[in-house]
Amino acid sequence: MPFLPRRALSRMSKPSVTVLDYGSGNVRSAVRALEHVGAEVKLSRNADDVLNAQGLLVPGVGAFAAVMDALKSVGALNWIGRRVAGNRPVMGICVGHQILFEEGVEHGVRTEGMGEWPGKVELLKADVVPHMGWNTVEPAEGSQLFKGIEDERFYFVHSYAVQEWNFDVAQPRMKPPAVTWSQHGESRFIAGVENGPLSAVQFHPEKSGDAGAQLLRNWLETL
Repeated sequence: MPFLPRRALSRMSKPSVTVLDYGSGNVRSAVRALEHVGAEVKLSRNADDVLNAQGLLVPGVGAFAAVMDALKSVGALNWIGRRVAGNRPVMGICVGHQILFEEGVEHGVRTEGMGEWPGKVELLKADVVPHMGWNTVEPAEGSQLFKGIEDERFYFVHSYAVQEWNFDVAQPRMKPPAVTWSQHGESRFIAGVENGPLSAVQFHPEKSGDAGAQLLRNWLETL
């Protein structure tokens, strides 16, 4: 077999991604979407699979509190934290995005989130809730996730979101997170965050057609 440079070899191998299986309802569609864009995917709640994959995808549907309870029940909060601390890529989708913030407030009940980013997940201010369907986003300048799809529309299904962002960079030389926004009714809300190894989107890329597929490809390129 002729010698191949390291870069050529890396292009021949598929990036490995674990989709965290903790009882969320949209895991199969996430697995299929990642396989479609070229990933080698495991659906697992096994610690080794979660910690050793090149990328971890955390899906989520339903209530903030229920998702937090389910993640705790399988020990996943610790695994996510270990990956982030070790600079190992993690991506959250929908409620998997929301739980990365400080807290969620639903029906007057406050639930503590992971606290990776400041912010409170709260009810959208709009005549029609949930926010269900296609919407545009305002990508952050230099966004890797939205590279080449800055003007596309994505599929949202949610009633709650983070509507304020106040992030203090600990050191002047640190790169601040890239924050993408969207709008529904009176609420301008966070549609995506890119922060080192940690990325998340409020919408469902696996239901967002070609634009969602390209976003997942863009994420795989960072692994």
